Amino acid sequence: MSKLITVFGVTEQQGGSVIRTILQDEILSKEFKIRGITRDTSEAEAQALLNHNSSLGRHRIRRRTHPRQNVADAAKETGVQHLIFSSLLDVTKETDGRLKHVPHSDQKVHVEEYIRSIGVPATFVLPGYFMNNYTQIPLLRKGEDGVYTRAYPVGEGALFPLVDIIRDMGKFVAAALKNRSEVLGTQILAAANYYTPTRILAEFEEVTAKKTRFVQVDSESYTSFMPGRMGEEMLENHLFIESPGYYRGRSLKESHDLLGKAGYKT
Repeated sequence: MSKLITVFGVTEQQGGSVIRTILQDEILSKEFKIRGITRDTSEAEAQALLNHNSSLGRHRIRRRTHPRQNVADAAKETGVQHLIFSSLLDVTKETDGRLKHVPHSDQKVHVEEYIRSIGVPATFVLPGYFMNNYTQIPLLRKGEDGVYTRAYPVGEGALFPLVDIIRDMGKFVAAALKNRSEVLGTQILAAANYYTPTRILAEFEEVTAKKTRFVQVDSESYTSFMPGRMGEEMLENHLFIESPGYYRGRSLKESHDLLGKAGYKT
C-alpha cells in the first residue's frame, strides 16, 4: 500500500520542485501517493501538475493566521511520521538584534522551534539564496560602456550559498525522504555552493558573454533601488550573508553527501 505525502504550496517554487522530483523519481513515485495543497487549483502550475499525474489529488485551502503552525498541530494530531519543513536562521537572534528586519527568516525559525517543542518527527531543509534573484532589475544595470554593473551592500568576500530553487529544492527533500531515520531532527543546508559576488559575475560573463563589474555600495544607496520594507529586508539579508554568514559558515558537505547517497547531485 502506498504511503501518503502531502505537499503544501504546489504552485510555488519550492512545493512545485518537490512534486516534480518525487514524480520523476523511480523509487519515490512508487512509494508515495501525492496530495498537493494549493489555494487555487485553477492556476496554470496546478493544472500542469494535475495533468502530469492523475494520482495527484486536488485540495484547496485558505490561508489562516499562522498557517505553518496550524500544519504542525495537524501533523501532531494525526500522527504524521515525517514532517519536512522549509526553515531558515533567526537573523535577529544570530546578530544580537543588529539586524531585525528579515521577518521571513525569523518567522520560519519560530515555527521550527514550535515543531520541535511538540515532538513531531521532523527534518528542516534550509534553502540557500535563490539563483533566480539575479534576474531582478535594477540591481544588474547596463552602463553606457556596455558593462553590466552589480551593486551589493557587502564586500567582494561575502559568501552567498546559492541554490537553483526550482530545479534542486525537491532533491534535498527527496533525499530526506529516502533517509528518514538519519535526518530526523536535523537541518539540511540546501545550496549548491558558496559564491562570492565576483564569482557570481564571472559565471554570468561566461554564460552570457557580457562584461560585468562589481560595485560595493552603502546601505542607503542600496535601499534607494528598492524603497520600503522590501528594500530594508533585502539589505539586511545581504548584511547577514556577509556577517555572521547565511549558514554561519557551516560546510555544505554533509548535505551534499546526503544527496549523493540518495542518487542526486546539484
